[in-house]
Amino acid sequence: MVLKTFGWSFAVTALGLVAAVLFGGWTAFGIVAILSVLEISLSFDNAVVNAGILKKMNAFWQKIFLTVGILIAVFGMRLVFPVVIVAISASLGPIEAVDLALSDKDRYQELVTDAHPAIAAFGGMFLLMIFLDFIFEDRDIKWLGWLERPLAKLGKVDMLSVCIALIVLLISALTFATNAHQHGGAHVDKAETVLLSGIAGLITYMIVGGLSGYFEDKLEEEEEREHEEEEAAERAGKPRSAVALAGKAAFFMFLYLEVLDASFSFDGVIGAFAITNDIVLMALGLGIGAMYVRSLTVYLVRQGTLDEYVYLEHGAHYAIGALAMILLVTIQYEIPELITGSIGVILIAWSFWSSVRRNRALAAAEGKAEASDEKTEVSSGV
Repeated sequence: MVLKTFGWSFAVTALGLVAAVLFGGWTAFGIVAILSVLEISLSFDNAVVNAGILKKMNAFWQKIFLTVGILIAVFGMRLVFPVVIVAISASLGPIEAVDLALSDKDRYQELVTDAHPAIAAFGGMFLLMIFLDFIFEDRDIKWLGWLERPLAKLGKVDMLSVCIALIVLLISALTFATNAHQHGGAHVDKAETVLLSGIAGLITYMIVGGLSGYFEDKLEEEEEREHEEEEAAERAGKPRSAVALAGKAAFFMFLYLEVLDASFSFDGVIGAFAITNDIVLMALGLGIGAMYVRSLTVYLVRQGTLDEYVYLEHGAHYAIGALAMILLVTIQYEIPELITGSIGVILIAWSFWSSVRRNRALAAAEGKAEASDEKTEVSSGV
């Protein structure tokens, strides 16, 4: 199971490290290895959240997620995205931006640093909406009940998550963005940029998330109807299928996953510049890490880990909320990647341990109940 799920990740790792050695020797090998670990540590919560969505998709779309999806993740977000933001922020053409990334790496890094407020606002708002929609939903299983129960009651207020997100964005624009960090230690007013980028992130979430949710609901309704029709059709010897709508629903969920992955990758791409400004090594290292995150997502789905460790999804969403706030704070202040990654790992580890304790408590309670039933049977003479 492990080899089947992680086989491509192992192969990509080997090819990536060999390419690093050929490109820049053993120094490049070390940089790529560090970047791979960085991406995995920063994106483990991404894998948990993705698994919650991916488990609703069939094996075909899971394979698409691991093939086409990884191409988008590696070449789109880890290679093309840094070039695009430089091209936009510096008003350069795509070819000029690529040439700059390869020939003047220091200037390229400066431009990416200057574009960070816009990136942080967009990604921060997208992730914040994911977190808010999660904690305001009334769920049967609650991890931190003292917090989640009152928030679930507040969640009955329409558009509450959007209102809170806009308030957070406004506060960020009036505080962090007025003294935004730029290259060389300079600080400038980026309030307008942060507002526009944050609103763009909010709109993107509402469009993509809304479409995926809509088609997911339609799929569930259609599956119920098709099930009834198939039973009648089978009796008549003419079975039917719901492939078309399932494909449409799965496509929009796949699109949602890709946008979600893009938002998670912002901190990894920006953090990578603390280690290297070589775009080739960055793409190799972050690409290897992204491959493992995707394989881990599929592994969690196929093993049913989220069903067994029920608080994992909660921990991942709390990590998302923390990451969203960290991204907004980094508009003005530099926060080490070690802190960013550690917060997510700690929250997920905590939720995992809570799940283990819950499972043990349930098993102990079932054992006591069975023992009690046996005693009752003996005493009654059965």
